[in-house]
Amino acid sequence: MRYARIYNFRTVAIRQNDPCKGSGRPRRVHGATAGDGSGCSPQPFSFMGEDWAAIDVAGGAENLAQAGPALAASDAAVLCVPADAEAAVLAAPYLRTLEEAGIPVILFINRIDQARGRVADIVAALQTYANHSLVLRQVPIREEGQIVGAVDLISERAWKYIAGQPSALIELPPQMQGREQQARAEMLEALADFDDHLLEELITDQQVLAAEAYDIATRVLQHNDLFPTLLGAAEHSNGILRLMKSLRHEVPQVTATRERLSELGDVIAVGCLADQVKHLGKTVLVRFFDAALGNGNPVGGSSLGGLAGVTTGTVAGATGAAGADRGGDLLPGDMGKAVKSDHLNLGFCYSADGSTALPDWAQPRPSTYRRLVMPVHERDEARLSAALGRLVEIDPAVRVEQDAISGRALLHLQGPLHLRRLLATLETEFGVEAIGEIVPPALCETITKPVEVQYRHRKQSGGAGQFADVRLEISPLARGAGVQFCDQVKGGAAPKNSIPAVEAGARDAPAEGNNGHPVVDVAVTLKDGKHHAVDSSVFAFRMAAKNAVREALGQAGLVILQPIMKVSIHVPSIFSGGLVPVVNGLKGQIIGFSAEEGAAGWDVFEALLPLAVQDELGHNLARATRGTAWFETRFDHYEEVRRGDFVLA
Repeated sequence: MRYARIYNFRTVAIRQNDPCKGSGRPRRVHGATAGDGSGCSPQPFSFMGEDWAAIDVAGGAENLAQAGPALAASDAAVLCVPADAEAAVLAAPYLRTLEEAGIPVILFINRIDQARGRVADIVAALQTYANHSLVLRQVPIREEGQIVGAVDLISERAWKYIAGQPSALIELPPQMQGREQQARAEMLEALADFDDHLLEELITDQQVLAAEAYDIATRVLQHNDLFPTLLGAAEHSNGILRLMKSLRHEVPQVTATRERLSELGDVIAVGCLADQVKHLGKTVLVRFFDAALGNGNPVGGSSLGGLAGVTTGTVAGATGAAGADRGGDLLPGDMGKAVKSDHLNLGFCYSADGSTALPDWAQPRPSTYRRLVMPVHERDEARLSAALGRLVEIDPAVRVEQDAISGRALLHLQGPLHLRRLLATLETEFGVEAIGEIVPPALCETITKPVEVQYRHRKQSGGAGQFADVRLEISPLARGAGVQFCDQVKGGAAPKNSIPAVEAGARDAPAEGNNGHPVVDVAVTLKDGKHHAVDSSVFAFRMAAKNAVREALGQAGLVILQPIMKVSIHVPSIFSGGLVPVVNGLKGQIIGFSAEEGAAGWDVFEALLPLAVQDELGHNLARATRGTAWFETRFDHYEEVRRGDFVLA
């Protein structure tokens, strides 16, 4: 019997298809490679005659972006958490995402054999970050302070762990009877909140049969009313059989998953994972919800180019050759690796004739880690641009734009590990060696006092010359006003057709101040001018205005401005107070914090911070919150750089 491996903070379980009844042929699992380097991988396996797949999402804030599409396509999720109450906060981002997803969830407290505290304390600590009730379905059996087994609270059977083997059924230890009865009563009371008949039985002190309790537990899980909690030690295969039986008997069928997705339209497929494979191109692992889909069928408004698949428990090569079954159609619930189907992308669900973006909860968090990426070899410049375009298609957490100052590709990522994976993919799959560099902040300049200058542009080099004379005044404006132009010339001192040229020249000059940065928040006023009947021209007036403004800027007391961002930090409440020294250390201004609506145990901490410290904020935030917090930013205003401010030139 083979199981998907279980790690801390990993999810998701997917039933491949409904049990095969009377078909006379084995089910087949159409899967992808075992991993794409993103911390997310599909693992097909069989259990008691049914085909399953576990989409294994690794822990870490930067891998959480991969969970959304996988959860959208899943029948249920298994969240594995460590047996440590102090580590419960590490599960907070995952609990939040699972609740937003609205799919059935089973909590699995892993490494229970290493637990030192009470299991009830672990559940209570996790409950801080969940709106759903977390209900223990098992209680541990201890011998000499060590957990050696568990009691199932529905069947009231006791099991002793055996490393690497199925647990052994034993008599319920006498010292456990009181604890087991108390825990069972608490579990039944939680289930009774969703079943009137069970509530009546408890009130009248009637015995609750195990079969009835299992039926209610199944219905409650399928309706996503609460999160049942199981115990085990996956490394030793302890508790895995109980977990798999709960999945097999209690997780809804694929029809329920399709009904959940029906809010997005007539969904027949969802992209779960995506990868870029050398010599093959983009591959998208897709879960299908319509019958008899195969090569050439319409999905997402175009035909499927091809499907690479493997039998249960067998991992295919990158090309889907060895062990592949390319010919058969996929049944509802099956997964297939779509190749040569460039219209399919991660983060979307598909009907036969179109696509719809997955809900907001399935989208990546804001990508606030910014890096300029450039090829090591100049000859790869064009290839890098094309490769980045392909990577955006398989990773919705990557956003690419062009840096206005350097002209380089500017990447918005989830963090340094995300950057490392992307650079590795560029080299291995596209043959482009690239590096990432820190992004200089978009500094500006402005003036501190008004200045009036007169400038004459005169040039004679044979034939018609160039002549223009202008008198301009520049004055400071309020922050955010930009560059404004005003004409106050009276009479015919300057021809009317020259005014637009003067304005164009006045706007050319602030593009770069004396310190090399754009000049903003300046008013330019044309006071007077002179022209020559023969030598004056539109070009001459433009040059005169441009040089006049440049001369005035040198006299107007230029100062450097840095962009200030409004930062909203989503943080578990226990860490909110610890953010005060973090923000103060980055010379930020604290606005305040409040409980986040709809997210149990979370606060939103708001502050104003220079854009230049955004990377440092991410690093300090991860350290102060154990990697659980995340933030989003938006431009607020420009502020004068003071002596000692941290600015990257």
